[in-house]
Amino acid sequence: MPKVKTNPGAKKRFALTGTGKIKRKHAFKSHILTKKETKRKRNLTYFGQVHKTDEKNIKLLLGLK
Repeated sequence: MPKVKTNPGAKKRFALTGTGKIKRKHAFKSHILTKKETKRKRNLTYFGQVHKTDEKNIKLLLGLK
């Protein structure tokens, strides 16, 4: 059986936590920041977690399942 290849795009965008959940960055923080409120930009800085309905697909892309 062939090796499972990791998707390079997913490898750059997602990271595993110690408990096995998947971390992700928020969208809308790269440009056109002048019209966004400071609080909104600050809250987009922190990492979020991938929703459990998407976890299976992302783990397949990362070669974990």
